Amino acid sequence: MNAPVRLGLYAGALALVFGASFGVAALVAPDASSSAASEKVEPADPNAETPHSSPATPSDAVAGHDDGGSAHGESGSADAADAADAAEAAGAVTGVGAVTGVTASDRGYTLSEVEAPKEVGEAGILSFEITGPGGDVVTAYDVAHEKELHLIVVRTDGAEFRHEHPTLGPDGRWTIPWTWDAAGGYRVYADVVPSELGEGLTLTRSLLVEGGVVASASPTGMTAAAGAYQVTMTGDLAAGDSSTLAFTVTRDGEPVELEPYLGAEGHLVALREGDLAYLHVHPEHVDGHEPGAVSFAAEVPSAGAYLLYLDVQIDGEVHTAAFRVEAS
Repeated sequence: MNAPVRLGLYAGALALVFGASFGVAALVAPDASSSAASEKVEPADPNAETPHSSPATPSDAVAGHDDGGSAHGESGSADAADAADAAEAAGAVTGVGAVTGVTASDRGYTLSEVEAPKEVGEAGILSFEITGPGGDVVTAYDVAHEKELHLIVVRTDGAEFRHEHPTLGPDGRWTIPWTWDAAGGYRVYADVVPSELGEGLTLTRSLLVEGGVVASASPTGMTAAAGAYQVTMTGDLAAGDSSTLAFTVTRDGEPVELEPYLGAEGHLVALREGDLAYLHVHPEHVDGHEPGAVSFAAEVPSAGAYLLYLDVQIDGEVHTAAFRVEAS
């Protein structure tokens, strides 16, 4: 075989390898080419710690709650500054408050490295702590939405969402029994209100779970399953403005009675696809009672795709419905 032919075959093989690798990349790290990057903002490194004198997000940037509120290796100060700049730029695109939940540090508070099982199916403990501006471990937190800490874990492609509430030990370390169901890259969010600060923080770290990665299709449409129930969403997201998202939960076509969950009739987490920024979502309180209905006011800083996760409680069990919505 002559040299030109050998070179041509070699180039073709490389193209196949790179093409296969690209399909897995979204499960391991945020996709910089997705809609979250449409405003020319690179995804921030969540493991970067922002300098105490230069917080990455403003005090009123609260994710998933009215006031409220990963894991190996640290970046240098230059990377941290870049992450903070990227987060600020992403939130300032349309004049809405800067995004939150994209870095490990905010206002002097830092989420530690997250210890967790390394492989799928391995039973263990997920644990972490949060340190304050002086470097001491934080041990006192205010209750927000009936809990001292809301732990959100999601794979970087939006699959494998979990909303949990770990236990705080006397030493300030949070722990919860944990087993991974699927391999891939994950984001871990701690949504808290340190008592000394008196304001909400959403801190995040990244984790890589070993094992064979199986891609998951993104949710589509305005109806999603939540266990044995169907959830229908109405409303549109508008960048730079407050939007109302309404949800109706039914079974066999009939509305079901929702039980109070975390102080409301449901809880909604919103993540911006790509950098997985954690965004403003507030439950709306309406006069009267409509079975199976719950609504939220949401603010998004930029156009593009957002991942929504609605938790509702029925007969003592929490069910989750996932949606993917484009903001105009």
